[in-house]
Amino acid sequence: MKRRKAREYVLQYLFQADFLDKKQRKNGLEQFWSDKKEDPEVAEFATDLIKGTLARLDEIDPEIEKAAEHWAPDRMAAVDRNILRFAVYELIFRLDIPSAVTINEAIEIAKKYSTLESASFINGILDKIARKVKK
Repeated sequence: MKRRKAREYVLQYLFQADFLDKKQRKNGLEQFWSDKKEDPEVAEFATDLIKGTLARLDEIDPEIEKAAEHWAPDRMAAVDRNILRFAVYELIFRLDIPSAVTINEAIEIAKKYSTLESASFINGILDKIARKVKK
């Protein structure tokens, strides 16, 4: 459950980061945590996912676009786009996390913060990417 909470923070930060430039994103992370009294383990895992996702956006977004077929990330709902971004980061770059866990967490977060249709959409995209990564 701690990692779910961390991923929810990742979604919150990435959503916010959509409105910031690169310099503001770096400073924004410190400010983001400044008002939260969170378990250090949760904050550490979330910060790792945030930094990794933002550092690899140029690699992550094209993977999402290929798997989404005719859906560029910038045309997706912001919540869905950012769930996909951190989940794709996990699938490709965090091989210590089982892909089934990543996909399930992304779906559950989508159900909570987006729509039921979004959960299906996210599941389909992540499943395609996970199968590609396994090859």
